[in-house]
Amino acid sequence: MSLRPGYDDDLRLAHVIADQVDSITMARFKSQDLRVETKPDLTPVTDADKSAEEIVRGQLSRARPRDAVHGEEMGDTGHGPRRWVIDPIDGTKNFVRGVPVWATLIGLLDGDQVVVGLVSAPALGRRWWAAQGNGAWTGKSLAAASQLHVSEVDRLEDASLSYSSLGGWEERGQLDAFLNLTRRTWRTRAYGDFWSHVLVAEGAVDLSAEPELSLHDMAALVPIVTEAGGMFTSIRGVPGPFGGSALVSNGRLHGAALEYLDPLPEA
Repeated sequence: MSLRPGYDDDLRLAHVIADQVDSITMARFKSQDLRVETKPDLTPVTDADKSAEEIVRGQLSRARPRDAVHGEEMGDTGHGPRRWVIDPIDGTKNFVRGVPVWATLIGLLDGDQVVVGLVSAPALGRRWWAAQGNGAWTGKSLAAASQLHVSEVDRLEDASLSYSSLGGWEERGQLDAFLNLTRRTWRTRAYGDFWSHVLVAEGAVDLSAEPELSLHDMAALVPIVTEAGGMFTSIRGVPGPFGGSALVSNGRLHGAALEYLDPLPEA
């Protein structure tokens, strides 16, 4: 693929960083001495999560010293309009159990726009990326990539929907609304985490939804989905990664899905 000027250098840097992180996370994946702790929110964190974020921050401090960084494990550092958003291992529970569906997520915000996103899933041998105005791509490197396009399915009855779990919807009193949506669709599968959303960008899935997510869970995914022709909002229709949840679609199905997940808009 060829890159138009803009954020091409930032995207290349994200690939370089992901290469280094992949070597660390793969070395710790299924390791017998993997150290797992429980965070205050009762989610797991491993020594691999921490090491991966340290690598990303170290590289950014050298290559982009003026940029701010927001990471899942180490919070916020720096100030300014450009902010890198890092999830060192999205899918830590899978990582801990030896399930290969996990990834490092690297996004770049310029103001309130996510302009670069990269998702690297080395245990799957897959990587997805996008930069504003350059389309969305998948492959093993910038030199060996194929462009992504969302599907053209335009009816819920023909749509494939992916999600992470039913428990999150139930905890928030939204299970009935979500189940009503699933009943309208042709097929449902719980691929979960980042994978649900990049499958929408690939056109393999038409809709994905999660009821509660943080900025670091979503930022890198937004340009991948939108540059592939899709839409990324919260389940209340807030564009981008700032609404605390995710509804991702090929665009054609977005309004119909919102009618189920957000039936009573806030005044």
